[in-house]
Amino acid sequence: MRFTSETSSDGIREQLFLLDGIPGVLWTPDGAAGPRPLVVLGHGGGQHKKAPGTADRARRFVHELGCAAVAADVPGHGDRPPHEEYGRIAAENQARVAAGEELAPLIAAFQALVARETVPEWRTVLDAVQRLGHVGAGPVGYWGVSLGCGLGVPFVAAEPRVRAAVLGLGGASASAGDAARITVPVEFLVQWDDERVPRDQCLALFDAFASAEKTLHANPGRHGDVPAYELDSAVRFFARHLV
Repeated sequence: MRFTSETSSDGIREQLFLLDGIPGVLWTPDGAAGPRPLVVLGHGGGQHKKAPGTADRARRFVHELGCAAVAADVPGHGDRPPHEEYGRIAAENQARVAAGEELAPLIAAFQALVARETVPEWRTVLDAVQRLGHVGAGPVGYWGVSLGCGLGVPFVAAEPRVRAAVLGLGGASASAGDAARITVPVEFLVQWDDERVPRDQCLALFDAFASAEKTLHANPGRHGDVPAYELDSAVRFFARHLV
């Protein structure tokens, strides 16, 4: 892991890094030392590791919980080079939707493909970050909706260090099998009028989680209309399960 820049503001240290070609960012409290909880954040489609929403969530977790937070660019996003195969598939999917095909199955298949590359990368990032003295091997949480859910469900299923996860805006088409292997507490967000992921697919994914503790948060509105107060709920959720 090579750190490429470091800044500090409002008591939070932000370090950009590069690890085996994976660009990422780590947020920690200023002066942090010793093990602490860590939240891994998955960004949305077309976004990147420092998208405003991702950075705002990370800073809230660090400021209010004293934890660390980390995000990495998904292949083809942010500071990653263009991904020829993914770009081709995305263009083909747009053409297929324009020709009348349903969007949700195409999204699910694409996210399942990207997850096969992303999940091992995120586990490598987690290994490296937990070796740092100012992070350590504390409990791990995961936050991700939309693309962050499509990639996050297989990540949480594969990673035994994750103790709690906030997920949502994703469906069961490609994720139900992985969801059935998840037993940690889950908070799951659904937008009742989601135009990208049908409501029944969202509810089927929630039903597929094997977690004894799982909570469904359903709000009116379209895919991008998640209420701001859901971040307050995520902070409380991680406070209960990680801190």
